[in-house]
Amino acid sequence: MSDPRLADGVIQSGPFSLQTGPMGVRVRVEGVVQGVGFRPFVHGLATRLGLAGRVGNDAHGVFVELEGGHGEIAEFLVRLERDAPPLAAIERVTVTSRAVRADGRFRIVASDPSGASRTLVSPDIATCADCLAELADPADRRYRYPFVNCVNCGPRLTIVRTMPYDRPLTTMAGFAMCDGCLAEYHDPADRRFHAQPICCPACGPALRLVGAAGEPPAELVGAAGDPPAELVGAAGDPLAGAVRVLRRGGVLAVKGLGGYHLSVPAADEDAAAELRRRKQREDKPFAVMIADLAAARRLCEVDEAGAALLTDRARPVVLLPRRPDAAVAGAVAPGSRELGLMLPYTPLHHLLLADLGAPIVLTSGNRSDEPIAYDDRDALERLGGIADAFLTHDRPIHLRADDSVVRPFRGKGMAVRRSRGHAPRPFTLAWEAPRRILGCGAELKNTFCLVKGRHAFVSPHIGDLEDYETFRSYVEGIEHFAALFDVRPEVVAHDLHPEYLSTKHALGLPDVELVAVQHHHAHVAACLADNGEHGRVIGVAFDGLGYGLDGTLWGGEFLLADLVAFERAGHLAPVPMPGGSAAIRQPWRMAAAYLDGEGETSAVARRNERRWGQVSALARRGGTAAPLTSSAGRLFDAVAALLGVRDAITYEGQAAIELEQLADAAERGGYPAAVSRDGGVLVVAGSDLVRAALADLAAGVGVPVISARFHNGVSDLIVRCCRMLRDGTGLTTVALSGGVFQNLLLLRRTVDRLVGAGFRVLTHSGVPANDGGISLGQVAVAAARDRLGPVSP
Repeated sequence: MSDPRLADGVIQSGPFSLQTGPMGVRVRVEGVVQGVGFRPFVHGLATRLGLAGRVGNDAHGVFVELEGGHGEIAEFLVRLERDAPPLAAIERVTVTSRAVRADGRFRIVASDPSGASRTLVSPDIATCADCLAELADPADRRYRYPFVNCVNCGPRLTIVRTMPYDRPLTTMAGFAMCDGCLAEYHDPADRRFHAQPICCPACGPALRLVGAAGEPPAELVGAAGDPPAELVGAAGDPLAGAVRVLRRGGVLAVKGLGGYHLSVPAADEDAAAELRRRKQREDKPFAVMIADLAAARRLCEVDEAGAALLTDRARPVVLLPRRPDAAVAGAVAPGSRELGLMLPYTPLHHLLLADLGAPIVLTSGNRSDEPIAYDDRDALERLGGIADAFLTHDRPIHLRADDSVVRPFRGKGMAVRRSRGHAPRPFTLAWEAPRRILGCGAELKNTFCLVKGRHAFVSPHIGDLEDYETFRSYVEGIEHFAALFDVRPEVVAHDLHPEYLSTKHALGLPDVELVAVQHHHAHVAACLADNGEHGRVIGVAFDGLGYGLDGTLWGGEFLLADLVAFERAGHLAPVPMPGGSAAIRQPWRMAAAYLDGEGETSAVARRNERRWGQVSALARRGGTAAPLTSSAGRLFDAVAALLGVRDAITYEGQAAIELEQLADAAERGGYPAAVSRDGGVLVVAGSDLVRAALADLAAGVGVPVISARFHNGVSDLIVRCCRMLRDGTGLTTVALSGGVFQNLLLLRRTVDRLVGAGFRVLTHSGVPANDGGISLGQVAVAAARDRLGPVSP
């Protein structure tokens, strides 16, 4: 096909500006184009069109030099974008005219690692259908090989040491290819043509099963009473031994793509309870891995959106409504109407699920609040007291990455935790950042973010920085990303909270310009960046807490905001947090603060009668022992404690999560809350909701109905305040952010009512509404301010 535009020397193709010459051209392709089969694709395309030249990787992406006929080159440029490999994400194609000295052939040439890196790195990708077919084919040389992969699937980010993406620069460098793999690697017609992690049983990584101390466990040699040999395989097979561990109710550590997981059969109550005890994770739900969609539907209600998320190539954990007859131990997800399900995403997972024939718990390999273990020696040391055996292998993991977690919302995915399978695919900022930026993130659910140009690279989930190992992982991760993407920060954005370790890290960096970004402004900015927006909105940021401009702890905020600045236009009325952080761990304290001398005869007061009076008095005195907060999260805690849901928590947000789970979805009534003005700022009386809930409880109204009325009341107050702010500003777009909006009941009711009131509503999808999105918001603000010069928050 001949493109008539080629004769003019310029092709306009979507956002790209392509320049070319008559017979010889050089093509520059940028985006996610390394590690996704792009060079083999280019080789095949050029060869079919009879073009000569070469293709290779370099620090910028992929370069192509072409020599051939006018029409063939034009056809090549069209197909380059239209037919690109499924894992590729082309961001820019530049074509320049130049003399090309080709020898009549088209070749893939060695990579050029010189120059500043501008290429993008692919996330790790779940095993493709072609590789699964080989895995299950007894006639294939990779039959039941746990590390089968090709250009369309397998490890990427977690094995890359540096760019460009070539085998010697990955953790596969130590595995020399056998003759069979070399032949495939060099065969342009083969699916593994230039697939960097290519391997087979003769030359690749190998499984092994070891005990808690690193010794071969008894399961490798078999024992009387074991299942028949046809079910477990030959003695000495690590996979068969691992299945034996699970079948006898043991805890198995499994090395995955981004770290180790801990596993037990999902239906085994004793095993799940024992895993909780050893892992020191009292209540937080475990994820469950199932073999296929049919198995998922036996456990959960799976609609079209849920099925699409489960089968997405990222293979995240998907939060879905639990079926009442689900054959899952109660200890897997206590107090939850949902289960977190995921499909296998490595060949090893597929084999393990097939051989066991039942769903398994697959939870992060760590003790509570620690980072996931990924180094073999560290895993044996940290998990030795938890796991009975380790199903491991000798392919090193270079970067740890937890599983991503999503949930369906309005027909698409909403991120709860963004990690493996999604990171480090970049977000595109509204404008080019003048300088390179680091966003240090928050204290909890931390991520960091690096910016170069319009690309914002959000890290995989890091965790809570108050744990030393997690903080060390955070610092190492920043260094690795900075090297991988060639980003040496000139501007560093951080939270206002002076005690956040992320803030202290920022303040300790030399030769950088610091930009302080208020926590809730960062939430709203993250929502804007997640939606590709930059204009002024009504931002509703409801979360646990964040440091405010006035030195108090904010968390129930109505902001008039864009990416540069914000105005605090409204908030929940501040209440004391008696005992400071103790009030987060013990929600009954917030009930005492909100009731302010009332409710002494309530059930929550009776349950905590020994300290109720003391804590109530502490709340009334205020001061540093009872700092003021406008937090929506603490309001939810107060109601949860009042209703007997949870007086003390074992993980962040537990009381609010369980309160949502109890709500009667059919109840449409809601509690009213007064809205007043203080110097033009809206102030919402959250205490009205608490007292209304107390009155209903005293009247004998059921907890599910009270929970629903409370949720509806919060939704109503949000809509009412947004209406009032629209009346005063003319703004008609609302951005919802903060961890409270991971509450699906609240989010659905709020979005429906805002849309019904004529608002355009922005919610999160790519980054979490919780603090996992803060780093993206920080860099979006810093980049916008950097374009304009210094702007006060």
